[in-house]
Amino acid sequence: MNRPSWDDYFLSIAYMVSSRSTCLRRKVGAVLVKDKRIIATGYNGAPSGLKHPDEVGCLREKLNVPSGERHELCRGLHAEQNAIIQAALHGVSTKGAVLYCTHCPCSLCTKMLINAGIKKIIYVEGYPDWLAKEIAKEAGLTVIQIKKFFKVKVEEETNGNNDNSSNR
Repeated sequence: MNRPSWDDYFLSIAYMVSSRSTCLRRKVGAVLVKDKRIIATGYNGAPSGLKHPDEVGCLREKLNVPSGERHELCRGLHAEQNAIIQAALHGVSTKGAVLYCTHCPCSLCTKMLINAGIKKIIYVEGYPDWLAKEIAKEAGLTVIQIKKFFKVKVEEETNGNNDNSSNR
């Protein structure tokens, strides 16, 4: 029997989580794991109750802001931020957790992950933010890129219903 490794398993889940993203530029998913158990997930998108980019447009696109710059010019939260927020909202400690993420965290998220007590980051796709790597190194945060892993393919249903929970 060919089973995925734990890293492959959690990275595949991060990609599934990213499918909920409402960002028009990049779909990012994050999974916080402690003792091989998922404690929180997050994807990039607008805060609860706010309109999504497909409804109001993307300010970063309108202003031609390059990827990896001027994060404050976005109405959305990053996947890593949402994962930390979800853990805090539900009273779950992130100290000693591992972050599995579809993309390398930016410098802002890296600083938040350090203060949240995350001990390791495992990601697949790069992100153009040189400062993030320097901050992580200085803090002693282990950051590992996995370029090839056992990825589960996620296919979208075409029945027109985005909430498949009622179809089960």
